[in-house]
Amino acid sequence: MRRGRAAPAHRHQPGVTEVDVPVPPLSAAQVFGPREELARAYVGLLADTGISHGLIGPREVPRLWDRHVLNCAVIQELLPPNALCADIGSGAGLPGLALAIARPDITMHLVEPLQRRARWLDVAVAELGLSGVTVHCSRADALHGVLTVDVVTARAVAELATLGQWCLPLLPPGGRLLAIKGSKAEAELAEAWPALQRLGCQAGSVRECGGSMIDPPTRVVEVIAGSAPSSGKGRARPPSARAQQRKARAAAARRHRGGFSPTGADEASPSN
Repeated sequence: MRRGRAAPAHRHQPGVTEVDVPVPPLSAAQVFGPREELARAYVGLLADTGISHGLIGPREVPRLWDRHVLNCAVIQELLPPNALCADIGSGAGLPGLALAIARPDITMHLVEPLQRRARWLDVAVAELGLSGVTVHCSRADALHGVLTVDVVTARAVAELATLGQWCLPLLPPGGRLLAIKGSKAEAELAEAWPALQRLGCQAGSVRECGGSMIDPPTRVVEVIAGSAPSSGKGRARPPSARAQQRKARAAAARRHRGGFSPTGADEASPSN
């Protein structure tokens, strides 16, 4: 891996002209600071091989900065210093690569199950010289018990309940899942909350990021992990209604036979 040197911001490559690579808005300097040139190089890759590899649609090129790169990079304000992060379903590196560029203090693991996309990420990381980024061609659940991070990020990957199953086992108690969502973030969180609680979540909220730099601001569902499930696959679900009915019938039969303890404990109860 080449390290420490950014690729030129506006390279001419086959199929891409200078006009194809969008000019950054003024807010790019606010978001990326001295690493704006590195962000330009990343946008150049997205507009070139990102399209030819099917990671970005050609019609998205004029909106690469506002809708994609800046939209993702502003959630850096939710990352603690020197955070160890994982970006699930990273695809074109959104938000993982954008965050790694904006925040050189963090360590980022890009988790992408499709080989074609993972290979593109490997090349992009090398060309951008991002020494703190590692690419995993893997499903998130294959890393349960292998990788533990402070923060997991995700954008346009899955509904929240599914994200919880994939991401929460990667977090310690107090770790955070940051899922970039849109205008229906509150409704999504409310719908998924019972399932997230079963997975051990202790809190959840909707945060807005970058309001002074981009319009509209980025909306993020933040979920705080509770005690880590021992199996790595989530806590056991409560008994189903049918199972509870079977248990109630068995208890009634024992009472009828005189085997019910007045203390509330069933004597010689069979194991389920």
